[in-house]
Amino acid sequence: MTTEPRSNVTRVSCFDCPLRSLAGFRAFSESELNFVSQFKRGELLADSSSTILVEGAKSAHLYTVLSGWGFRYKILEDGRRQILNYVVPGDMVGLQGALMAEMQHSVEALTPMTLCVFERSKLYSLFERHAGLGFDLTWLAAREEAILDEHLLSIGRRSAVERAAYLLGFLYDRGIKSGMLSETNRHIPVTQMHFADTLGLSIVHTNKTLRKLADRGLILWRERGCEILDPEGLQTLSSWAPEELRQRPFI
Repeated sequence: MTTEPRSNVTRVSCFDCPLRSLAGFRAFSESELNFVSQFKRGELLADSSSTILVEGAKSAHLYTVLSGWGFRYKILEDGRRQILNYVVPGDMVGLQGALMAEMQHSVEALTPMTLCVFERSKLYSLFERHAGLGFDLTWLAAREEAILDEHLLSIGRRSAVERAAYLLGFLYDRGIKSGMLSETNRHIPVTQMHFADTLGLSIVHTNKTLRKLADRGLILWRERGCEILDPEGLQTLSSWAPEELRQRPFI
């Protein structure tokens, strides 16, 4: 059963944003930080399994993930779901709806999430007043395209075991760089159903595939999640390597 996200006043000031202390995010200039703090209208709190954005909806807001895991997905008329990508702190969701009138996919919270809320109507002032932030939005969109390219390659050309290894390696890398995971916390909070809907496999095939990775000592499956034991081994098996850590923008 899903629950509705609930709006809240700003609890975390942009000036004290915990993401700004992470090595993977670029610093704002003083004028950019002042603008973003005025652009932000509050925060959205979403419980696990809450729907944040719905395909076809015309949202008045766009969001930056402040904490928690989520995912983007589409559903066919018969109910079959395809998970397109996962979102972590620093990612923006709803930009598509802001530029294309309505959302072409839905977004759901995988864990409890906090999202910074921005008014869609004020997006154009960002481009008018801060070209650097406008470039950052373009960079975020281009990066999402690059990620989806790799996902499509994985589904189209990697074997089931390679697909699973790639996805787990990818999520581990995203978790590390966003501050959600660490050397002492390697738990990715996804179920086997999430994996099946991402990899394009049946739940039975997914179970067998994950068991093969566990037998190789690469992962340890736990209740409602997966413990990463050997991230380098996952990268080797999938013939994929994450990009080197470099500072990336966020709004």
